[in-house]
Amino acid sequence: MDFTTRPSPRIAYGPGKLEKLPDFVEEIGGERPLIVTDAGIRAAGHVERALKYLKDAGIEASVFDRVSENPTNACIVACREFAERAKVDSFIGLGGGSSMDTAKGCNFLLTNGGEMKDYHGYGKAAKLLLPFIAIPTTSGTGSECQSYALISDDETHVKMACGDSKALANVALLDPELTLSQPRNVAVLTGLDALAHALETAVCLPRNPISKIHSLEAFRLLAGSIEAVVQNAASLEDRSNMQLGAALAGLAIENSMLGAAHACANPLTAHFDLTHGHAVALMLPHVIRLNRKNPETDEIYKKYEAYIPLDGSKSVKMANWIEQLIGRSELSGLGALDLGQKELGTLSEAATQQWTGRFNPRPLNKEDFESLYRAALSPIPEIA
Repeated sequence: MDFTTRPSPRIAYGPGKLEKLPDFVEEIGGERPLIVTDAGIRAAGHVERALKYLKDAGIEASVFDRVSENPTNACIVACREFAERAKVDSFIGLGGGSSMDTAKGCNFLLTNGGEMKDYHGYGKAAKLLLPFIAIPTTSGTGSECQSYALISDDETHVKMACGDSKALANVALLDPELTLSQPRNVAVLTGLDALAHALETAVCLPRNPISKIHSLEAFRLLAGSIEAVVQNAASLEDRSNMQLGAALAGLAIENSMLGAAHACANPLTAHFDLTHGHAVALMLPHVIRLNRKNPETDEIYKKYEAYIPLDGSKSVKMANWIEQLIGRSELSGLGALDLGQKELGTLSEAATQQWTGRFNPRPLNKEDFESLYRAALSPIPEIA
């Protein structure tokens, strides 16, 4: 096996950890940090808490709170213009994956110039980026532990993965108390996304001894608490498990890759504006069933199935369990979209262009992707 690991941010984890934010800002040499966030996070009170902690420590921070879901180059440019006027020397991404991606994207443009398309791929930044602290308020993307910013093209809405080792957060500050304010729908969708990250990294072709450690522990934590999230009965311990599990799944992505479920999901988001976590969740069971035709992959799924919490001696197949979660989450199925043959062809062709699909344990062509979409059109099984 031939592999090279990527570095991890310094992870600071624990309830109430946000109070230590000034210590980490000082540690990275920040004096004029920019908090990158969205209006919802500000309304939840998280921004004001962060500002108070910083002000009490003598640190004056600016706030850009116009992050949009699935940020585009235009959003990044607006953030960069704000950062230029504020003369910032560091970034704090506070929120979900979109806030952290916007902070990373702004960091690229502020320090290296150009547009986000110039950084599509990996290692395109010639100059150093400013120090960056990532503070997730959701438990899903794992962006706090990744060196990639996912930015959508302004016109096509196709996601561009813009990565560079210099974009990795100096510190990932994980405070599960920040996730308590999530609406149930957000908590469910981000949780299912994190679950998909754990499972796709577990079987992808570049998996290695390091990524597998992160994948398995992420799945164990997520599987043990996602039912409580779906039932809207999650305790602080459940929220803690979900947040740490999502971060570990992010580390698994950083050290390996994803697979066909994400390759299928991105075109659904680009063409039908289906939320990323929703799209990934709907496609994941069908990708798992296809991948199980590979004996080695099947054995990995069997190992993971032992961590699904069930009563007594019951057992359940991974794909069926995920469909049960989707059913209990009351998510609409793919059949709710108006997908004819033309649309299926467009989606399938777009899926073949997604780089994550290249790392799926079973190689897939356009016809395979179309079969996956067709399978997902079937109604979600009713839960007894």
